[in-house]
Amino acid sequence: MLTTIVAVVAQSRVRLFAQGATSAPVEIGGVSVSGSVRTRIESWDWFGSNPNGTYTYSGSLFRLALRQSRKARDWQFEVALPVLLGLPTQAIGSGPQGLGANYFTANSDSTTAAMPFVKQAFVGFKDLGGVEGQSLKLGRMEFFDGAEVAPKNATLAALKRDRIAQRLLGTFAFTHVGRSLDGAQYAIDKARLNVTFIAARPTRGVFQVDGWGELNVNVFYGAVTGQLGDATHAGEWRLFGLEYNDRRGDTAVKTDNRSLSARQADGRHVSIGTLGGHYLRAVGTPAGTIDLLLWGAVQTGSWGTLAHRAGAFVAEAGWQPKMAPALAPWIRGGFDYGSGDDNPNDTTHGTFFQILTTPRVYARFPFFNMMNTADSFGELTLRPSPRFNVRTDVHALRLANGNDLWYQGGGAFQPETFGYAGLPSHGRSSFATLYDVSADLAVTPRVSVNGYYGYAAGGLVPTMIYVTNTSAALGYVELMFRF
Repeated sequence: MLTTIVAVVAQSRVRLFAQGATSAPVEIGGVSVSGSVRTRIESWDWFGSNPNGTYTYSGSLFRLALRQSRKARDWQFEVALPVLLGLPTQAIGSGPQGLGANYFTANSDSTTAAMPFVKQAFVGFKDLGGVEGQSLKLGRMEFFDGAEVAPKNATLAALKRDRIAQRLLGTFAFTHVGRSLDGAQYAIDKARLNVTFIAARPTRGVFQVDGWGELNVNVFYGAVTGQLGDATHAGEWRLFGLEYNDRRGDTAVKTDNRSLSARQADGRHVSIGTLGGHYLRAVGTPAGTIDLLLWGAVQTGSWGTLAHRAGAFVAEAGWQPKMAPALAPWIRGGFDYGSGDDNPNDTTHGTFFQILTTPRVYARFPFFNMMNTADSFGELTLRPSPRFNVRTDVHALRLANGNDLWYQGGGAFQPETFGYAGLPSHGRSSFATLYDVSADLAVTPRVSVNGYYGYAAGGLVPTMIYVTNTSAALGYVELMFRF
């Protein structure tokens, strides 16, 4: 199967190289027309020797947008069409065995699913009230926490994209459906300071192809972001607050380490407040650019009938040595931690809750997320060309608390589905070691091809669940065309 995939992509690349430069965006009556087509073939080999956990399927996402930008106002209307083919029918087992199982169950146990829906539909007002930099956006939109400001420094911009944005609030765009937010976004953007507020409800989607409706979940987010230094010694700081109110307690059973009967009896809502921030720094030295990243958050509130008290932090650093300039290496490493719950029978829930995240940004093989996880990692990126880069990671993973669960997922996406799944740890904390590699090629300004392979060597946690085979693998090839 892998040989076939590679051959198909190679043939596509030959045709795409022949296209040459792309034309300018299409303008019809002052309205800009743009879109994209993304196709990905995924092969999963889940933990355990059950053949149902080994499967290949394909997913595509078609997007078409109309937009118009004027001096004081702009608007956008975008439709999306996800298409899923060959979904696995039996990849459930003791829990979802890869994302293919989530797509299958979320779409009425169908192996094929597709549905068009409105992805974005908003109107934006610029320089509101005559105040330069003040804006208001109303409607259905996409939003990424931490990405309110795009730094001019290339290192900071890359760190924000890959290691800051969407940790708690994102579109889950790796899935073939994704999510949007229905609501309002206010911002005031000055030279070195940005203030952003958003009040919204997440849409359905992510794994189910029906992305039309809203969820009975409210999100309120506010952040202040400041820029530091200059082009050589650049920095950024952000302080944020995020309120999450999930009122689906009577329909979506919570995922935590309590017994099933206790969770089914808890019909009260989840209401969590999160306070946090990040600090970024990039310093040019004679030996190359050095970067530092710090991120942290604390949570309080209620988890149904339980009090919620949790936290998380991230500490990372990197170096772009001037040696081997033809490869432009970037070496990074760090430690990411999200707290776990130490007692399923007390009155406090201590698992860090990752809200409505995009987990795949930080777990490239998404068999885990930041909940009850300690992740020590090293990373090497080679950039021999502006159009081509290769990245490889090694992650030493353990559970933060062996009395809690092994969590997967990225947040609410259906009225009756909580959005996170949990598997028992059996009192163990040794989780897995993940080795992976990816390659990204921009064939033309509008066409890109990328591939990924990840291998997870399981520790004691998956060994207690999957007795025979404690390893797992994910490989995919993806083609993206923008117009």
